Amino acid sequence: MTDLTVTLRPGRPEDADALGAVMFTAIRSGHSPYSDAQRAAWLPTPNSGDAWRARLGGQDVIVAEDKAGPVGFMTLSPAGYIDLAYILPPARGRGVFDRMLHRIEADAKTAGLRRITTHASLMAEPAFS
Repeated sequence: MTDLTVTLRPGRPEDADALGAVMFTAIRSGHSPYSDAQRAAWLPTPNSGDAWRARLGGQDVIVAEDKAGPVGFMTLSPAGYIDLAYILPPARGRGVFDRMLHRIEADAKTAGLRRITTHASLMAEPAFS
């Protein structure tokens, strides 16, 4: 990730495999409170295929990308649940999470949701605090 300029956009169906790769890399690489064995058990292979596309397709997806492609994404279910929030290690600590969360919050408000919830991993807990 050489260009630190990150833009946000809505996810598209054709993003599914790239977002599966972002999730895999975010879980399996970089600093983590989880052991390598825990990370391998969490996500043995990148998500892809019809079931993954359907999971993403049923949610509001915000993609953060630089000129090379996606560096992170966050999803919100119609019920107001943040299901997925992942950022590639080189993009962490650069405000990407906050920007995606604010966008999700604005989208939720526009949709008439009054409350957003999530079950954050140990890695994500500080970002949601």
